Amino acid sequence: MRDVDPAVSAELLAEARMRLAHIPREPLGRWHQPRRILGFSRAARIVREGEAWHLGVLLLTDSELLSTGEVVRSREPARRGFAAQSQRERAEHAAAAYRGGFPEGDTVHVDWRIIDLAAVSRGEASGPLSVVDGDIRVRWSRGGLSQPLDVYLDDRISLLVNPPDRAN
Repeated sequence: MRDVDPAVSAELLAEARMRLAHIPREPLGRWHQPRRILGFSRAARIVREGEAWHLGVLLLTDSELLSTGEVVRSREPARRGFAAQSQRERAEHAAAAYRGGFPEGDTVHVDWRIIDLAAVSRGEASGPLSVVDGDIRVRWSRGGLSQPLDVYLDDRISLLVNPPDRAN
């Protein structure tokens, strides 16, 4: 594998941040298990950890590039009947975001991972980024196709800046 000039990715990300400066960001969260009180455990919550622009499989902050994890929409806890365990888990994650202080309906990104841009510049893969023939590429899904990072960022930023009709 060939090395990639780290300045290339830094320039791409700096340009992306400039183009996104007027676009609202989405909150990042992390799981937090409150300490026990009088021996009783309390429910886990998702607490604010920052904010980022959501660009498909990537999250862009002021200083880092992250790979997306789980996306949760905050919802007040309520008793519900569930047909599947996965529904129960999604509802618990939504309630954890609400307990963590996110207003109902807010989208929160959790379980994200920092992408090691230094590793990518050495030709290694990190998160959805890899290097193919000297170009940094973004993989959309585990078995999916990849696209050059510059093209991917341009497409995703264009969608945020000029969303299609009825997208909001």
